[in-house]
Amino acid sequence: MDKLLSGRRLLVVEDEMLILMMIEDMLSDLGCKSVTSAATNEQAINLIGGQSFDAAMLDMNLNGQKSRPVADALVTRGVPFVFSTGNSSSDVWDGYAHHAVIRKPFLFDQLVDAFSRLLRM
Repeated sequence: MDKLLSGRRLLVVEDEMLILMMIEDMLSDLGCKSVTSAATNEQAINLIGGQSFDAAMLDMNLNGQKSRPVADALVTRGVPFVFSTGNSSSDVWDGYAHHAVIRKPFLFDQLVDAFSRLLRM
């Protein structure tokens, strides 16, 4: 049986190194071809402009800044994505209510579910 993310290229936008490492391990277990990461809005926007991604995971808060500019760039490029957040609030920005949000810390099965729905597998 093929792995969920077999051959896919993903962008993970996360500012906490330990969480990023956990996510990278999970995505690797799901068969990801490559995982590219960014820790700031600027890094993420530069990557989105210069590379092609099949999907992304976006932390809603990067070092105290909202990551909405990254979400906007992903939408412009047609890259499907899920939000991640450590906040207890379920507030998603206007225009983004249809995007899945997974709360940190999350379990492997929650990540699988989010990407299964995102990629309609």
